[in-house]
Amino acid sequence: MADQKSKLIQLISNMEEEPAVSLAKEMLDSGYNPLTLLAHCREAMEIVGKRYEKGEYFLPELMLAGEMLSAIGNMAKPLINTGEGPGQGKTAGTVLMGTVHGDLHDIGKNIVTFMLDINGFSVVDIGIDVPVDTFIDNIKEHNPQVIALSGFLTLAFDSMKETVEAIEAAGLRQGRKIMIGGGQVDESIRLHTGADAFGLNAMDAVNLCKGWLPA
Repeated sequence: MADQKSKLIQLISNMEEEPAVSLAKEMLDSGYNPLTLLAHCREAMEIVGKRYEKGEYFLPELMLAGEMLSAIGNMAKPLINTGEGPGQGKTAGTVLMGTVHGDLHDIGKNIVTFMLDINGFSVVDIGIDVPVDTFIDNIKEHNPQVIALSGFLTLAFDSMKETVEAIEAAGLRQGRKIMIGGGQVDESIRLHTGADAFGLNAMDAVNLCKGWLPA
């Protein structure tokens, strides 16, 4: 299993799309835990992100990595056993989710969106590279109780801060919670952005929302 994990991370981070997707399918077909597999994908994306920031990878590599991981995610997500069917009992509240401007990563966001959805939350996913004004417009339109800002690259942290400040300036912070997530977020980044909390993975995000919006 450890060998498979290392090989999968290496294939993804080295942009070997077909072998990576094939290995992921083989692992899932053999009963590999889909959430664990998606966690390996996050590890691979951390490597990709660091290579991008060092100038070793560029936008085409980021896009290829996103396509690769979306394909793997589409195989893994239907296998996640929650005991509840998607779309049942959507009474927990609304979460507005988006990757902040300047960042094109969506695998983490997509996993969080999926896990929130199957845990009874209505999720409005507004995509990647989302401008501040788009967040503001969607908050006004959908009136979410929770706003989730996603970003993988370190440059996204200033975008998160800018977005939080804009929400406050627009008078839309009151009565809402803001959480951030991404490959390198921690308490210092939360303080920098002004968010209410950060999550390291999809279940952190779900637990935060459950704590803020108890059924």
